[in-house]
Amino acid sequence: MLPSSRTQLGLFFILLCPANIIGLWWAVGSPLVMDPNSICRKTKRLAGKQAELCQLEPEIVQEVAKGTKLGVRECQYQFRFRRWNCTSHSKYFGKILQQDIRETAFVYAITAAGVSHAITQACSMGELLQCGCELTRSRAPPSPTAGPGTEGMAWEWGGCGDDVQFGYEKSQQFMDAKNKKGKNDIRALIDLHNNEAGRLAVRSYMRTECKCHGLSGSCTLRTCWRKMPHFREVGDRLLERFNGAFKVMGGNDGKTLIPVGDNIKPPDKQDLIYSADSPDFCSANRKTGSLGTRGRVCNSTAMDTSGCDLLCCGRGHRDETVVLEENCLCRFHWCCVVQCRKCSVRQELSLCI
Repeated sequence: MLPSSRTQLGLFFILLCPANIIGLWWAVGSPLVMDPNSICRKTKRLAGKQAELCQLEPEIVQEVAKGTKLGVRECQYQFRFRRWNCTSHSKYFGKILQQDIRETAFVYAITAAGVSHAITQACSMGELLQCGCELTRSRAPPSPTAGPGTEGMAWEWGGCGDDVQFGYEKSQQFMDAKNKKGKNDIRALIDLHNNEAGRLAVRSYMRTECKCHGLSGSCTLRTCWRKMPHFREVGDRLLERFNGAFKVMGGNDGKTLIPVGDNIKPPDKQDLIYSADSPDFCSANRKTGSLGTRGRVCNSTAMDTSGCDLLCCGRGHRDETVVLEENCLCRFHWCCVVQCRKCSVRQELSLCI
């Protein structure tokens, strides 16, 4: 991992931790290395489950870091055409995480999902001693796929199914720990809910894969196992939840969340929730974490969020011709080198003013 990406990932991870940890770890311009020894060495104030993971299972902490990076990348992909594009600029990103807005809900959900996904994948790859393939002894046999030719076919669990429950529990152990110290405020309830929504976007959408066995290509027996959804599917699903997120307020008992508005059904566990309206992100504002959209590339013909009308907030756009270099005329030489030339390509861009 390059030092710059390490720093960005480190800042992102730190910002998800409690305020006292932010003060302990974060100084602008200081180098941050996202390895378990560094994380645990710099987090002496951690307690409870987080401290337990650091002391007893540093290899799990390493997968937490990988999952955080996975979440960052997916957030930036899903929001690439929006006014707020999940910037990794630390000074601005920290302000986003201090608010109870839709964007924060997505960040917490995609991060918890990324941690769960990364730990589960490490189990399946044999990279962790604490876990491995999913145990299937107590699981019901897979249901045959409806259709001709499936009657009387034998099925059994086999292969290496993803132990998503282990990843789910470790993600919960680390990501939820900071909000489980007797706090019943609305912020803690919202963060816990969105963390859970992210994990369920992985656990609730496991798919069954099978392999046929038999003579001459027949399928007299199928061995099946369960696999996690691809993380892009998780991101797509959480973006849908972001678009339909519920605004809530705290109940009088301090332990419940109530949807804002008349005749609105309560959000379920997979919905994203927030309590404050988002800024418009049109202009730079360090207080709200907005970098603004000036200079952003937009699509002059699109009518969606990538279109210049929406992305540029009605300020208009200018067209600019840029010259880019890209690989061209690539040839494969045995063995095993690909050699390419550099070609200049003129490209027309629309930029927000």
